[in-house]
Amino acid sequence: MDAVSPFIMPNRTGASNIFQATVDIGRCEELLRQKKAEGLKGIGMMHIFMAAYVRMLSQYPGVNRFIRGQRVYARKNIEICLTIKKELKLNAPETVIKLCPSPSDTLDVIYSQLQEEIIKNKEEGDQNSMDSFARLLIYMPRVLLKFVVWMLKFFDYFGMLPRALTKLSPFHGSMFITNLGSLGIPPVCHHLYNFGNLPVFVAMGTKRTEYVLNKDGEVEKRRLIDFTFMCDERICDGHYYATAFKKLKRLLEKPEELLTAPETVVEDIR
Repeated sequence: MDAVSPFIMPNRTGASNIFQATVDIGRCEELLRQKKAEGLKGIGMMHIFMAAYVRMLSQYPGVNRFIRGQRVYARKNIEICLTIKKELKLNAPETVIKLCPSPSDTLDVIYSQLQEEIIKNKEEGDQNSMDSFARLLIYMPRVLLKFVVWMLKFFDYFGMLPRALTKLSPFHGSMFITNLGSLGIPPVCHHLYNFGNLPVFVAMGTKRTEYVLNKDGEVEKRRLIDFTFMCDERICDGHYYATAFKKLKRLLEKPEELLTAPETVVEDIR
């Protein structure tokens, strides 16, 4: 079935499953206060989530697989895509950045890498390579652009796209994440893209407070964040996905584990 499913479901959007989760971030907020006191300016839930996702992939690399030419492949690196606005204004320009961490990276390392990319791309007038390539495409006549996109899809299907292009592409990578909490809204159920090889799209909602009764009948205040995960079901089975995402949730609820490197890094079997 694993070998046949890409032929039965040739498009990524037709092979997508939605997974929703709510995570208690009480310990995350404690750790963030500690890190800010240590001088890590601007550290937030995005940094912790990305560090937790990288750590999860280090133990469950099957979630990092991708489909190419209707075959399943193991990805040998980690590439996380995210959209940032150069300014938090309605009409401010957006750009996509790509982070390429190692499976053994800690929270501090992820923080440094992400901050460096954000600062570099938020500079006024700065246009990264991804923006420049997109601008080249939109200046083409529509008929030519349609042909070029068809050619890109053709070469992508056979794994013939140059690495220089896939490094720029927001459609190629381990995961795409959007932080809707910065806009103050819940997470959307974002589609996957048929072009490229992204197997997971994550939307993170805004922080919220909930009061619940504990087992002793006392009211407890909990700080929560809702997530939605859009997943390509063809890369691994449901049990593997469930086990990996339970690991991700445990890491978010015990983020201090992200301060040290993992004891081992698991290699994918494919």
